[in-house]
Amino acid sequence: MTGGSSGIGLAIARMLGAEGYGLTIAARRADKLEAAARELSGEGYEVQSVAGNLADEAVVREVVDAHRERFGRLDVLINNAGIGIGAPVAEIATKRLDIQLGVNLRSIVLFYRDAVEMLRAAGSEHGNALVVNTASIAGKSGQAWLSVYSATKHGVIGFTQAMNKELGADGIKSCALCPAFVDTPMTDYAKGSIPAEEMIRPQDIAESVRLLLRLSPACLIPELVFERRGADI
Repeated sequence: MTGGSSGIGLAIARMLGAEGYGLTIAARRADKLEAAARELSGEGYEVQSVAGNLADEAVVREVVDAHRERFGRLDVLINNAGIGIGAPVAEIATKRLDIQLGVNLRSIVLFYRDAVEMLRAAGSEHGNALVVNTASIAGKSGQAWLSVYSATKHGVIGFTQAMNKELGADGIKSCALCPAFVDTPMTDYAKGSIPAEEMIRPQDIAESVRLLLRLSPACLIPELVFERRGADI
Protein backbone atom coordinates (compact mmCIF):
# COMPACT_ATOMS: atom_id res chain seq x y z
CA MET A 1 0.00 0.00 0.00
CA THR A 2 1.60 3.25 -1.13
CA GLY A 3 0.44 6.67 0.00
CA GLY A 4 -0.83 4.97 3.14
CA SER A 5 -0.21 7.73 5.67
CA SER A 6 -3.44 9.71 5.23
CA GLY A 7 -6.53 10.29 3.13
CA ILE A 8 -7.56 7.63 0.63
CA GLY A 9 -4.59 5.40 1.39
CA LEU A 10 -5.18 5.30 5.12
CA ALA A 11 -8.89 4.63 4.60
CA ILE A 12 -8.11 1.70 2.29
CA ALA A 13 -5.46 0.39 4.70
CA ARG A 14 -7.97 0.45 7.55
CA MET A 15 -10.51 -1.42 5.44
CA LEU A 16 -7.94 -4.04 4.42
CA GLY A 17 -6.92 -4.51 8.05
CA ALA A 18 -10.55 -5.05 8.99
CA GLU A 19 -10.76 -7.65 6.23
CA GLY A 20 -7.86 -9.54 7.79
CA TYR A 21 -4.97 -8.53 5.54
CA GLY A 22 -1.47 -7.92 6.86
CA LEU A 23 -0.41 -4.40 5.91
CA THR A 24 2.78 -2.87 4.59
CA ILE A 25 2.23 0.87 4.19
CA ALA A 26 4.64 3.22 2.47
CA ALA A 27 4.87 6.98 2.01
CA ARG A 28 7.47 9.72 1.78
CA ARG A 29 7.14 11.40 5.18
CA ALA A 30 8.36 9.11 7.96
CA ASP A 31 6.63 11.05 10.75
CA LYS A 32 3.17 10.89 9.20
CA LEU A 33 3.68 7.29 8.12
CA GLU A 34 4.75 6.12 11.57
CA ALA A 35 1.77 7.91 13.12
CA ALA A 36 -0.56 6.10 10.72
CA ALA A 37 1.10 2.76 11.45
CA ARG A 38 0.69 3.31 15.19
CA GLU A 39 -2.95 4.22 14.66
CA LEU A 40 -3.62 1.07 12.62
CA SER A 41 -1.68 -1.11 15.04
CA GLY A 42 -3.67 0.34 17.94
CA GLU A 43 -6.84 -0.77 16.16
CA GLY A 44 -5.56 -4.33 16.19
CA TYR A 45 -4.20 -4.62 12.65
CA GLU A 46 -0.86 -6.20 11.74
CA VAL A 47 1.11 -3.44 10.07
CA GLN A 48 4.62 -2.35 9.16
CA SER A 49 5.78 0.85 7.51
CA VAL A 50 8.53 1.76 5.04
CA ALA A 51 9.25 5.45 4.45
CA GLY A 52 10.91 6.84 1.36
CA ASN A 53 10.60 8.45 -2.04
CA LEU A 54 8.41 6.03 -3.99
CA ALA A 55 9.79 7.27 -7.30
CA ASP A 56 13.11 5.75 -6.20
CA GLU A 57 13.67 2.25 -7.56
CA ALA A 58 15.57 1.19 -4.44
CA VAL A 59 12.73 2.30 -2.17
CA VAL A 60 10.18 0.37 -4.24
CA ARG A 61 12.32 -2.75 -3.92
CA GLU A 62 12.68 -2.15 -0.17
CA VAL A 63 8.90 -1.95 0.26
CA VAL A 64 8.27 -5.14 -1.72
CA ASP A 65 11.09 -7.01 0.04
CA ALA A 66 9.85 -5.92 3.47
CA HIS A 67 6.36 -7.19 2.68
CA ARG A 68 7.68 -10.51 1.37
CA GLU A 69 9.85 -11.01 4.46
CA ARG A 70 7.07 -10.14 6.93
CA PHE A 71 4.05 -11.73 5.28
CA GLY A 72 5.37 -14.12 2.64
CA ARG A 73 2.58 -13.43 0.15
CA LEU A 74 0.81 -10.58 -1.64
CA ASP A 75 -2.86 -10.84 -2.56
CA VAL A 76 -3.62 -7.10 -2.89
CA LEU A 77 -1.36 -4.28 -4.09
CA ILE A 78 -2.61 -0.71 -3.71
CA ASN A 79 -0.72 1.90 -5.76
CA ASN A 80 -2.13 5.06 -4.21
CA ALA A 81 0.80 7.47 -3.84
CA GLY A 82 0.35 10.59 -5.90
CA ILE A 83 1.13 14.27 -6.11
CA GLY A 84 -0.45 17.10 -8.07
CA ILE A 85 1.36 20.40 -8.74
CA GLY A 86 -0.57 22.87 -10.83
CA ALA A 87 0.99 25.37 -13.23
CA PRO A 88 0.25 26.92 -16.62
CA VAL A 89 2.24 25.17 -19.33
CA ALA A 90 4.64 28.08 -19.82
CA GLU A 91 5.61 27.92 -16.15
CA ILE A 92 6.04 24.16 -15.63
CA ALA A 93 9.23 23.60 -13.63
CA THR A 94 11.22 20.57 -14.74
CA LYS A 95 11.74 19.38 -11.15
CA ARG A 96 7.99 19.46 -10.48
CA LEU A 97 7.31 17.75 -13.79
CA ASP A 98 9.71 14.93 -12.87
CA ILE A 99 8.26 14.54 -9.37
CA GLN A 100 4.77 13.98 -10.75
CA LEU A 101 5.95 11.58 -13.46
CA GLY A 102 8.02 9.66 -10.92
CA VAL A 103 5.49 9.30 -8.13
CA ASN A 104 2.25 9.14 -10.10
CA LEU A 105 3.30 6.86 -12.93
CA ARG A 106 6.86 5.50 -12.75
CA SER A 107 6.37 4.08 -9.24
CA ILE A 108 3.33 2.08 -10.37
CA VAL A 109 5.31 0.43 -13.16
CA LEU A 110 8.12 -0.40 -10.72
CA PHE A 111 5.75 -1.86 -8.13
CA TYR A 112 4.14 -4.14 -10.70
CA ARG A 113 7.54 -5.28 -11.89
CA ASP A 114 8.91 -6.04 -8.44
CA ALA A 115 5.69 -7.50 -6.97
CA VAL A 116 4.44 -9.55 -9.91
CA GLU A 117 6.06 -12.78 -8.71
CA MET A 118 4.06 -12.68 -5.47
CA LEU A 119 0.91 -11.58 -7.29
CA ARG A 120 1.22 -14.47 -9.73
CA ALA A 121 1.59 -16.90 -6.83
CA ALA A 122 -1.62 -15.58 -5.28
CA GLY A 123 -3.37 -15.57 -8.64
CA SER A 124 -2.46 -19.19 -9.29
CA GLU A 125 -3.87 -20.10 -5.88
CA HIS A 126 -7.26 -18.40 -6.06
CA GLY A 127 -7.51 -16.50 -9.35
CA ASN A 128 -8.31 -13.23 -7.60
CA ALA A 129 -5.07 -11.31 -6.97
CA LEU A 130 -5.89 -7.61 -7.11
CA VAL A 131 -3.99 -4.44 -7.98
CA VAL A 132 -5.73 -1.12 -7.39
CA ASN A 133 -4.23 1.98 -9.00
CA THR A 134 -5.42 5.40 -7.89
CA ALA A 135 -5.89 7.52 -11.00
CA SER A 136 -8.24 10.52 -11.05
CA ILE A 137 -11.20 11.94 -12.91
CA ALA A 138 -8.50 14.23 -14.36
CA GLY A 139 -7.24 11.07 -16.06
CA LYS A 140 -10.53 10.84 -17.95
CA SER A 141 -10.51 14.44 -19.17
CA GLY A 142 -7.45 16.67 -19.28
CA GLN A 143 -7.60 19.67 -16.97
CA ALA A 144 -6.06 23.09 -17.59
CA TRP A 145 -3.40 24.08 -15.03
CA LEU A 146 -3.27 20.44 -13.87
CA SER A 147 -1.96 19.31 -17.26
CA VAL A 148 0.97 17.24 -16.00
CA TYR A 149 -1.11 15.63 -13.26
CA SER A 150 -3.82 14.86 -15.84
CA ALA A 151 -1.27 13.32 -18.18
CA THR A 152 0.15 11.06 -15.48
CA LYS A 153 -3.34 9.89 -14.49
CA HIS A 154 -4.22 9.16 -18.12
CA GLY A 155 -1.05 7.07 -18.07
CA VAL A 156 -2.19 5.21 -14.96
CA ILE A 157 -5.47 4.29 -16.66
CA GLY A 158 -3.67 3.14 -19.80
CA PHE A 159 -1.16 1.07 -17.84
CA THR A 160 -3.99 -0.51 -15.86
CA GLN A 161 -5.68 -1.54 -19.11
CA ALA A 162 -2.40 -3.00 -20.37
CA MET A 163 -1.86 -5.00 -17.18
CA ASN A 164 -5.31 -6.55 -17.41
CA LYS A 165 -4.45 -7.76 -20.90
CA GLU A 166 -1.00 -8.97 -19.85
CA LEU A 167 -1.71 -10.49 -16.43
CA GLY A 168 -5.37 -11.48 -16.55
CA ALA A 169 -4.55 -15.08 -17.50
CA ASP A 170 -2.38 -15.26 -14.36
CA GLY A 171 -5.36 -14.57 -12.10
CA ILE A 172 -4.36 -10.93 -11.52
CA LYS A 173 -6.96 -8.19 -11.88
CA SER A 174 -6.22 -4.47 -12.05
CA CYS A 175 -8.62 -1.59 -11.43
CA ALA A 176 -8.04 2.15 -11.90
CA LEU A 177 -9.89 4.38 -9.43
CA CYS A 178 -10.89 7.73 -10.95
CA PRO A 179 -12.30 10.02 -8.27
CA ALA A 180 -13.26 13.67 -8.47
CA PHE A 181 -12.43 15.86 -5.46
CA VAL A 182 -12.00 13.76 -2.31
CA ASP A 183 -11.86 15.36 1.14
CA THR A 184 -8.14 14.86 1.82
CA PRO A 185 -5.18 17.17 2.46
CA MET A 186 -4.37 17.00 -1.26
CA THR A 187 -7.56 18.93 -2.08
CA ASP A 188 -7.13 21.63 0.58
CA TYR A 189 -6.31 24.12 -2.20
CA ALA A 190 -9.85 23.75 -3.57
CA LYS A 191 -11.78 23.99 -0.32
CA GLY A 192 -12.20 27.73 -0.64
CA SER A 193 -14.59 27.12 -3.53
CA ILE A 194 -15.77 23.57 -2.80
CA PRO A 195 -16.74 22.88 0.83
CA ALA A 196 -15.21 19.73 2.27
CA GLU A 197 -18.66 18.37 3.10
CA GLU A 198 -19.50 18.41 -0.62
CA MET A 199 -16.47 16.31 -1.53
CA ILE A 200 -16.27 12.54 -1.84
CA ARG A 201 -15.20 10.79 1.37
CA PRO A 202 -12.05 8.66 1.58
CA GLN A 203 -14.29 5.94 3.01
CA ASP A 204 -16.28 5.96 -0.25
CA ILE A 205 -13.14 4.97 -2.10
CA ALA A 206 -12.24 2.34 0.50
CA GLU A 207 -15.69 0.77 0.18
CA SER A 208 -15.22 0.47 -3.57
CA VAL A 209 -12.05 -1.53 -2.96
CA ARG A 210 -13.98 -3.77 -0.55
CA LEU A 211 -16.38 -4.44 -3.43
CA LEU A 212 -13.49 -5.43 -5.69
CA LEU A 213 -12.27 -7.90 -3.06
CA ARG A 214 -15.66 -9.61 -3.01
CA LEU A 215 -15.93 -10.24 -6.76
CA SER A 216 -15.65 -13.74 -8.16
CA PRO A 217 -12.60 -14.59 -10.28
CA ALA A 218 -14.89 -14.40 -13.33
CA CYS A 219 -15.72 -10.71 -12.81
CA LEU A 220 -13.37 -7.84 -13.65
CA ILE A 221 -14.04 -4.16 -13.01
CA PRO A 222 -11.20 -2.40 -14.85
CA GLU A 223 -12.11 1.14 -13.85
CA LEU A 224 -14.30 3.00 -11.37
CA VAL A 225 -15.25 6.68 -11.79
CA PHE A 226 -16.41 8.67 -8.76
CA GLU A 227 -18.27 11.92 -9.39
CA ARG A 228 -19.45 14.50 -6.91
CA ARG A 229 -23.23 14.70 -6.97
CA GLY A 230 -24.38 17.59 -9.12
CA ALA A 231 -20.85 18.62 -10.13
CA ASP A 232 -18.83 18.42 -13.33
CA ILE A 233 -15.59 17.40 -11.57
